[in-house]
Amino acid sequence: MSKILTPKDEAELAKMVARANKNKTRLRIEGGGTRQDLGNLIKTDATLSLKNISGITLYEPGALTLVAKAGTPLKEIEKALKKHSQRLAFEPMDHRAIFGSKGEPTIGAIVAGNISGSRRIIAGGCRDSLIGVRFINGNGEIIKNGGRVMKNVTGLDLVKLMAGSFGTLGVISEVSFKLLPVAQRKVSLEIKGLSSEQAISIMSKALGSPFEITAAAHLPKNLNNKNGDAKTLLRIEGFDSRVDYRIEKLSELIANNIEITTIEGKEHDKLWRYIRNVKIFKNSKNPLWKLSIKPSDAPDIEKQLIDKTGADMFFDWAGGLIWLQMQDEDNAHADVVRHIVKQFGGHATLVRASDEIREAVEIFQPEQVGIAKLSNLIRKKFDPSGILNPNLMGNLGDENAN
Repeated sequence: MSKILTPKDEAELAKMVARANKNKTRLRIEGGGTRQDLGNLIKTDATLSLKNISGITLYEPGALTLVAKAGTPLKEIEKALKKHSQRLAFEPMDHRAIFGSKGEPTIGAIVAGNISGSRRIIAGGCRDSLIGVRFINGNGEIIKNGGRVMKNVTGLDLVKLMAGSFGTLGVISEVSFKLLPVAQRKVSLEIKGLSSEQAISIMSKALGSPFEITAAAHLPKNLNNKNGDAKTLLRIEGFDSRVDYRIEKLSELIANNIEITTIEGKEHDKLWRYIRNVKIFKNSKNPLWKLSIKPSDAPDIEKQLIDKTGADMFFDWAGGLIWLQMQDEDNAHADVVRHIVKQFGGHATLVRASDEIREAVEIFQPEQVGIAKLSNLIRKKFDPSGILNPNLMGNLGDENAN
């Protein structure tokens, strides 16, 4: 078992990283430990835990702004925001269901993975709500970028760069967010029995309307329920009176002898946690893929994937996101998945698989040569010795390659 380092504050964290850089000690960066199986297998000499660098350092409800240390549990932030009827705009996913992991998701790890949920179709991803970040680069230097208010940025926007870097550019110590008020009312329209083609058509029509859909998902027939009908879901949030109006107008827009029911209250919140956290595919070790595609391509991609792999899947982000689970624990069908997705210009990430598969398969979407060279140069600039989560995002190759 590798040594666990637990700095008590940012200054001590910087000293630990500087010492690791000097000694060429490879570090695994850990928040709450809920996403340790996400990414390529890595070999490290020590684990750098941020659990003690925790706490909300600034919360201004009137300015819709929050600043928190990286190790702050998400539930602590959500509890503080709930008191003022506010929320994180990007509705972060919790990976514990699909990994079977323990611990508590932390805000720094969420930023590092750019973890976003079903509201992304209207509110954007985690990086779109992030307005400031502090981090320690591979040399042990403390760097600050952004601030506490939204503003125009010139030059290299390190705030956006850190979101989705998975700790390979620096160890995040503090983050700042813009917030949103909690909606007065939340309702989902449920339509049963649609084919994937029909569902994509209706979700696209709803998203193209002026009635502000905040989430849209489709669960094909029999998915996780041998006798279940297909379910297409459209979420509406806002002031009570406006929600009624939007339900009426959306029903008129999509109705064509189609029965529409509504879901509210605790059942509604539970339903979207179920979808956002991919609980449909919990308690399994079968390879699980996340496909980012153009929504209109979803039905064709689904047909090809079923024909070639027999996999189960469902759509989020109105078809722009497919969660794909294989039938066989020992076969990720990586070549098939990547070939099909590439035909449509999409991206495929292997989220869950055995260690043997993770060693043999590229986890993240392979980058084009030019982009890979640029990524490699940036990574070497921030972490010259390659000590931070080494190889978690894969080998980028030689920047001098043709």
